[in-house]
Amino acid sequence: MSFIARNVARTLVQASCRGIHSTTVAQNPRSSAKEGRITCTLIPGDGVGPELVYSVQEVFKAADVPVDFETFFLSEVNPTLSAPLDDVVRSIRKNKVCLKGILATPDFSRTGELETLNMKLRNELDLYANVVHVVSLEGVNTRHKGIDAVVVREQTEGEYSALEHETIPGVIECLKVITGQKSARIAKFAFDYATKHNRKKVTCVHKANIMKLGDGLFMRKCEEIAKLYPRIQFEKMIVDNTTMQLVSNPNQFDVMVAPNLYGNIIDNIASGLVGGAGVVAGSSFSAEHAVFEPGARHTFAEGVGKNIANPTAMLLCSSKMLRHVNLMPYSKMIFEAVQNVLRAGKVRTKDLGGQNTTNEFTHAVIHNLR
Repeated sequence: MSFIARNVARTLVQASCRGIHSTTVAQNPRSSAKEGRITCTLIPGDGVGPELVYSVQEVFKAADVPVDFETFFLSEVNPTLSAPLDDVVRSIRKNKVCLKGILATPDFSRTGELETLNMKLRNELDLYANVVHVVSLEGVNTRHKGIDAVVVREQTEGEYSALEHETIPGVIECLKVITGQKSARIAKFAFDYATKHNRKKVTCVHKANIMKLGDGLFMRKCEEIAKLYPRIQFEKMIVDNTTMQLVSNPNQFDVMVAPNLYGNIIDNIASGLVGGAGVVAGSSFSAEHAVFEPGARHTFAEGVGKNIANPTAMLLCSSKMLRHVNLMPYSKMIFEAVQNVLRAGKVRTKDLGGQNTTNEFTHAVIHNLR
């Protein structure tokens, strides 16, 4: 990581600790709006997140993107440096849009708290729909070609309900919560997404043959919603078969809708099929808010400070964010610049089989801005 990048990442953390914005943040969001600029919340995340965010900021600066960031360092593994969650939630509620790095979640809780920061953020904002578009990119060599699938994941209940307790020593009960209301809501989101984006098929991923009540309810709600969309093909597939089908014949999938845990697993498998965590963008939606973050949630902690992380996923997230706020020319400019760099194949980070650094990839994208 370059001297400049290290100092920028450090500045982000220090600014968050002091409760102020980074130097890229408009001090007065109202005046920013008057100038035709948009203010978005920015959460750098853990691991290589601050380095990837720095890449986005450099590209935005070069492209003269009219977006100002309100930056908050949020972390569960570095709680002394973390901004209060209430402040972050308040910012996202105000700005409606957020660009977010991945937050690390420890395997155990030092405080006994079972609900992670990610879960708290989703629940506070009701970010119920996670969408990961898994698509083959030109210039990225993978076993399968032409993959173009969307994973829609319900992410406010299911196995991620933080309802665990030890009944007697050595016996843990973990509750999985499935409700008809939220199952129908995510199913409708998936079918609406398919309709809006001219998709032809929706696959309900479940394990209703074993979890007959919980997954059975999820599956039945998907069936009920499917009847309202007769032009879209509907199928059901057991989750273990889905994983096998993904790695053997991924091109059969179009839109997949799944409960929380299955969707998380499928996101990561599908991301691996098109080049890994460094090239897949994702987003989470509530009725009023949108949070854009990489589709495969890995912090790549072992790469911190080595200037080797691939900024593609974060740059694609930023492009999706710009499209969401109706800055289409800038969204297209950044997307095409990333595509051109990948297609040319001259600048590749280590995860794509090259030896180039994060900064070199960023500079290549900037050079390709039109």
